[in-house]
Amino acid sequence: MHCPNCKGKNIGKIGNQQFYCWNCFIELSLFNGVLNVHQVELDGSLSSLNDLFSEDERTPQWEQFGS
Repeated sequence: MHCPNCKGKNIGKIGNQQFYCWNCFIELSLFNGVLNVHQVELDGSLSSLNDLFSEDERTPQWEQFGS
């Protein structure tokens, strides 16, 4: 999976269907096959960044291992 923001692959899993990009420090959550993108604020709250990306950009492309 690639980050829709920085296009990096340094994505870690932090929960069930929840991921974190270690390159640009945004949180991603998968719901109905589409990523919801959030910025983590200083107080720990989340601000949605979904309006910055099309639904197509937020659809994860899973990489095949061994291909």
